[in-house]
Parts: sequence; structure tokens; C-alpha cells
Amino acid sequence: MKKKSDLPVKTCPVCCREFRWRKKWEKIWDEVKYCSKKCRDNKDRK
Repeated sequence: MKKKSDLPVKTCPVCCREFRWRKKWEKIWDEVKYCSKKCRDNKDRK
């Protein structure tokens, strides 16, 4: 098992916060851009 600090990290372009890899994103990690549904819905507002 990996430590949380060892997981890959990305920065959300909307809120500029870092978010970490999640098991549910395992197969689509390269496609994940936003940290949450709220940020994805607000992507045009920034």
C-alpha cells in the first residue's frame, strides 16, 4: 500500500488547489483535469 504522500498530484486549473490520485480515477488519471464536479461546472467562469 502506498502512502498518501507518494500518490501522484495534479493542480486544478479552476481553484488552483492540488488534488491527489484516487482509486476511482485509476484508469482515467491522464484525463482528469478538475478536482471536483463544482470546478468542472465552473471551468468557464475563470
